[in-house]
Amino acid sequence: MDFPKGTIKELAFHSMELGEEMELLIYLPAKFSPLYKYSLLIAQDGRDYFQLGRIGRLADEYLHEQDIENIIIVGLPYKSVDDRRKKYHPEGEQNQQYIRFLAHELVPFLDKEFPTYHMGSTRALIGDSLGATVSLMTALQYPHTFGKVILQSPFVNSQVIEAAEDFTESQFLDIYHVIGNKETEVKTTNGKVSDFLTPNRKLSNIFTQKSYTYFYEEFIGDHTWTYWQPDLKRALKRMF
Repeated sequence: MDFPKGTIKELAFHSMELGEEMELLIYLPAKFSPLYKYSLLIAQDGRDYFQLGRIGRLADEYLHEQDIENIIIVGLPYKSVDDRRKKYHPEGEQNQQYIRFLAHELVPFLDKEFPTYHMGSTRALIGDSLGATVSLMTALQYPHTFGKVILQSPFVNSQVIEAAEDFTESQFLDIYHVIGNKETEVKTTNGKVSDFLTPNRKLSNIFTQKSYTYFYEEFIGDHTWTYWQPDLKRALKRMF
């Protein structure tokens, strides 16, 4: 079935925090109008979410069927594997600058350019693997700015566990969290093999003990888009 298609605009945005041009892929619904208000979904690995995740197509279908609220999706592509690690990894040299870029530069820009709600509860971050990690760390640092976070197979280390344990404002966050039951030997970009499942279970225990609105599932599968793409259908419906 064919649905009215939204449009994806490409914009260049100069980040003072990062000292570089950031590419933005902005999905606007087919029936976009400045007369309506829109929720925001900001995707790390932005090009992957549009191309491999087919998130725009999914939004077209759900908006047409009125299954989700009005939404604008903003994809942030990474420039290279090295650039991705610098910005997304908790130990990456640009990690804090990237988190500040999201909260202090990108959100005010989007709120100015588009008819958004200007409320944390209507803004979500999404990412897979390291993209999920930086999404979570950003939401933990700025829960009043980002009230929802979708985590697809996040990389979890001691810093992530510590940040989750220390976080005290769980009433502001709605978390969606999935991990594959075969993610015990994941080849990471630095060439090592890591067990993603065990630390994700530990993270899930922390979330469960605090008063988050929280969804967790272990899907049957590994660390690839083969599983993240179909999972997006539920994630979007659940969060929007």
